Amino acid sequence: MANVLYEVDRRTQIVGENRLELLLFRLHGDQLYGINVFKVQEVIRCPKLTHIPNSKEIVRGIASMRGRTIPVIDLGLALGRPAIEDQSSAYIIIADYYRSVQGFLVSGVDRIVNMNWEDILPPPKGTGRRHYLTAVTNVDNKIVEIIDLEKVLHEITGIKVEVSQQVVSDSKDVLSCVKTVLVADDSTVARKHIKRTLDQIGVECVLVKDGKEALEYLEKIADAPGLVNDKLSVVVSDIEMPNMDGYTLTTMIRQNPKLKDLHVILHTSLSGIFNHAMVEKVGANEFVPKFNADDLANAIIAVVDRPVTDHAA
Repeated sequence: MANVLYEVDRRTQIVGENRLELLLFRLHGDQLYGINVFKVQEVIRCPKLTHIPNSKEIVRGIASMRGRTIPVIDLGLALGRPAIEDQSSAYIIIADYYRSVQGFLVSGVDRIVNMNWEDILPPPKGTGRRHYLTAVTNVDNKIVEIIDLEKVLHEITGIKVEVSQQVVSDSKDVLSCVKTVLVADDSTVARKHIKRTLDQIGVECVLVKDGKEALEYLEKIADAPGLVNDKLSVVVSDIEMPNMDGYTLTTMIRQNPKLKDLHVILHTSLSGIFNHAMVEKVGANEFVPKFNADDLANAIIAVVDRPVTDHAA
């Protein structure tokens, strides 16, 4: 427990400072890829994998670890590239996504680097619609590609984006006074999921790609006549985003007298004890893990029953 508390304290030091730690790894050759350390539970040498009958080729098998079984996804295959053949020298990155634990098979692990989100840039224009990049950055004069693992997992397992009839029925009684919802997320897949969810409960939303765009939109509303809360009901923000992350966005909202009472939901594939500590530190109202349509819809519905000043700051 002492080690866990130490890690929580250490990692929360960079929260609200627009910084992140990236685990760098390789699939084939020298190209570097990155994943946020917050999502990583551990990195292990690839053990002997047990094949799953009738499974997709992309799932290389399951690994048994400490009394649990973890599906192992060949990240090379997931990105449309050759399979990682030499499992004896490969690694598995154990990560927590979408409320479940998966293993990602990679050929090699490089190191962890501490970076500023301002140095994490959107994919270059012209990359195309079929790419799996959520961002790029530069480390030691080498391009690092940050993979949109939400898109990878969506294509493998599919994500249910249907709101239950009971929640839709509940929404009709309370959502008449809900104004626009601002959604900030760098993943195109995530933005589509959120919009589809809100459409089902009759809530309009404005979609932006990162925290910087979200803050610019909010500041324009704040500078216009009238109260912000009369125009906007809630901000739903991812945490990992280029230019400005969700933690920093929340911190900036709380520091602006005209925005500070906005209801902020951090909605992310990151999960676990670290997030709850960080949500409290930056002053967000709540943390909703991706992706469950009912949970997100219920969080929006509940906003209208809460006092405007009910935030964690």
